[in-house]
Amino acid sequence: MRGQRLVAALMTALLAGCGQAVATTDPVPAGVRPAPDRQYAVGMRQFTLDPEGARPLPVTVWYPADLPTQATPSTSAGPAAPAHTTALPGSAPARDAATAPGPAATSTGPAAGPSGTGTLDGPRVRPGAPFAAGRFPVVLYSHGLRSLPALHAALTSRWAAAGFVVVAPTYPRTSLRARSYTRDDVRNQPADAWRLVRHLVRLGTRPGDPLGAHLAVDRFAAAGHSAGGHTSLGMFASGQPTPLRAGIVIAGGRMVAGFSRPLAPMLFVHGSADRIVPESIGRAAYARCLGPAAFLSLRGQGHGEYLTPGRAGFPQVLATTTDFLRWTLYADRAALRRLPADATAPGTTFTSHSLPT
Repeated sequence: MRGQRLVAALMTALLAGCGQAVATTDPVPAGVRPAPDRQYAVGMRQFTLDPEGARPLPVTVWYPADLPTQATPSTSAGPAAPAHTTALPGSAPARDAATAPGPAATSTGPAAGPSGTGTLDGPRVRPGAPFAAGRFPVVLYSHGLRSLPALHAALTSRWAAAGFVVVAPTYPRTSLRARSYTRDDVRNQPADAWRLVRHLVRLGTRPGDPLGAHLAVDRFAAAGHSAGGHTSLGMFASGQPTPLRAGIVIAGGRMVAGFSRPLAPMLFVHGSADRIVPESIGRAAYARCLGPAAFLSLRGQGHGEYLTPGRAGFPQVLATTTDFLRWTLYADRAALRRLPADATAPGTTFTSHSLPT
């Protein structure tokens, strides 16, 4: 009973805090430690939420790690990296029924801002590595149709290196490994995501929990690609209580769980030539936002090639999303000021409304 009261009290505080956030200059509670000024090593762990339930959720977690000087070789939630490699290239995210992108460009473009890297070589990901000391904001990342969390590691592992715990569920009916695939199940995924949020909040109240002890459960963001973007937006649907302090919708924007008019800060990323989820869908969702919102458009790009290291737009997407998270989850005002410049490159356009100055 005591644990239930703690969870209830924490959720009440989260809801109250989020309601206040949109009226203040930064959507985070007072007294939050400054955003990290260094890159972390990255660890990875996995668990399954409700393994015996009707909708089990395998979850992949990328997190800031501390490592001894002599570390073991890394993997990226996929094939092991050779022992002699010094960094692991991220893998390209799967697209919703889209064809795979062409060969990666040889030039990586300009490096991302101080909180990330736009190069092909991303952080080495070490399963089971010890957590870095402290509590870190949480980003819940949702994959698209016929995809998996591991296919988004190019982005999620870089967020973890920048000081965020990224938790990514594998949805039961829409993932690449779904036994009974149906795209219509996307409408049920916001509830799955909320189930995971509640679980993480409970973990955060358990003294000494190996995961919960490192979660800043007063600072959640939701992010996702394509159907995962729809899922993330659905977590902000009208009538749902939300402790979410920010959202990132990549190549998404359809309403799947009620009418969504987010008050929390939102960032939309979209290719102007996306034929699977047209940019107009994302623009319409952006226009519905009642709070601060920004839109990063990548001219001539499709449904997700800009999420692949080495492809045009990746450095700008990485820098913009990372700085958005630093502002909304760490109150990093310098990151907020960097946002327009993060997207300064041929073929990218950044627009916003109601962002603090």
